[in-house]
Amino acid sequence: MLLARALASIALLPGTAIVIVPGLLLWAGVGTGWTAEPGQTSPLGLVFGVLCGAGGLVLAGWTIVDFTRRGRGTLAPWDPPKNFLVTGPYRHVRNPMITGVALILVAEALLLHAVLVAAWAVVFFLINAAYIPKKEEPGPEKRLGAAYGHYRENVPRWMPRFTPWEPPPDRSSS
Repeated sequence: MLLARALASIALLPGTAIVIVPGLLLWAGVGTGWTAEPGQTSPLGLVFGVLCGAGGLVLAGWTIVDFTRRGRGTLAPWDPPKNFLVTGPYRHVRNPMITGVALILVAEALLLHAVLVAAWAVVFFLINAAYIPKKEEPGPEKRLGAAYGHYRENVPRWMPRFTPWEPPPDRSSS
């Protein structure tokens, strides 16, 4: 049951952000000045795109596995992890899934040389920058209280910290 819920949330959330919306944008740009030009990516853009894509896939995949195995939930806000995750990428950044998806979108924009996908990457980030603090973070704050507050004070929301944060033993359940 948990696996089915996790797969559904993957298809619905990051699947829409990294496959459906970019696909629709690429389709809408055909025949216009906004057409993607995959062969036009510079060598530096190609290297940076591959690195962003690989990093984004690893980060998103790791997050999904942790949500399911350790958190006993999914990445969907309506089916969040039951356990407080302060392991793996969560020791470096509070929203590794969003960071991973944003990196994948940057990779798609670079590798496809697609301005519309680059614009979607910016819009995606701005939507999450507004949504997460107002709608998503109050949930863990209520459920976990001081433990989450302490975590929030020590782990950045978007840009990963270089050293992993070590939670005090009594403040984390994972």
